[in-house]
Amino acid sequence: MADEFDLSQGKSPGDLGREAVWFILHTFIAVALLALMVFIVSLTRPDIDASGPKVIGTLLAFLIPMFGGFIIAKSKHDPVAGYIWISGCIFFALVCVWVIDLPTGPGLCEKCGAIEKLYRTFFDVTHGSGLMGGDGLLVGSWIPLSMIGYAVGARFALAD
Repeated sequence: MADEFDLSQGKSPGDLGREAVWFILHTFIAVALLALMVFIVSLTRPDIDASGPKVIGTLLAFLIPMFGGFIIAKSKHDPVAGYIWISGCIFFALVCVWVIDLPTGPGLCEKCGAIEKLYRTFFDVTHGSGLMGGDGLLVGSWIPLSMIGYAVGARFALAD
């Protein structure tokens, strides 16, 4: 049972290197699926200030990469695809540190603390923080969510 969790046991450096390359490729595929979804949705010219398109975009940012991860993992049978959620968590943590370091000034989030700054930047669809040029939902939520969705889809595909 313990050998199921140790992926490096009995693997050569070449095998580990190939897994690392596939990890990076799966991460880029998840982000590319998100970019494709954003491009297609932008063709409909949604109202950027309305909360409806943001909520629908958030759902699609999870579902589209999930279906893509399912299809790719089903065809490739690569267990590395199920671990892409780690990339999402690391990316989210890095963006959180960046947002906390952003200066606030006169505007929407002038007196925000760290938690409120993060919440309003990444999760509030009606009263954003105004930081990151209004792209906090895309960069801080949708990109990590696409990686997590991709990993969920891959796990469903690889479950026996």
